[in-house]
Amino acid sequence: MKRILLSAFYIFWRCKKISKESLINEEIRAKELRVIAADGAQLGVISREEALEMAEEKKLDLVCISPKASPPVCKILDYGKYKYEMQKKEKEAKKKQKTTQVKEIRLSTFIEDHDIMVKAKTGSKFLKDGDKLKVSLRFRGRERDYVARGMEVMQKFAEAVSEVGEMDRKPNFEGRSLTMILTPKTDK
Repeated sequence: MKRILLSAFYIFWRCKKISKESLINEEIRAKELRVIAADGAQLGVISREEALEMAEEKKLDLVCISPKASPPVCKILDYGKYKYEMQKKEKEAKKKQKTTQVKEIRLSTFIEDHDIMVKAKTGSKFLKDGDKLKVSLRFRGRERDYVARGMEVMQKFAEAVSEVGEMDRKPNFEGRSLTMILTPKTDK
């Protein structure tokens, strides 16, 4: 019983491992394959055994490029080199990805104009770096009576950073805070 479970687990594990990587040589189970030569020439639809012989003659591997096609598409190539190039492409794609962060700046209801400009300078620096900016203004105690003043402060801040950012979400209440989201301007 233990042996059967171990062999079933091994088969499951092996199939899982194969599905992550490309099928190569004897792992390919289809009877007929569409084969592409190492130089890129189409060899047409041929049997699996014939394709394996061709790959063996050239001392290369038969790699299944598209297993879901009908018939599956295989290419004769050096598998080690192919795997290395695929890893290199993935690494290059990760380098080109730009992750955007959401930076936050907090304001107060009775902030002076100069202080707004200082915070706007910091906010525009974040926007130039390509990050989103969350501007929040928290109302404490009796400040809740001055919602109009809070809206004015938010508007002044938005105008101060209007050269580098645009309003993504207008100021709205989240509990006791007034928040707005600014995104970097896109050049069209």
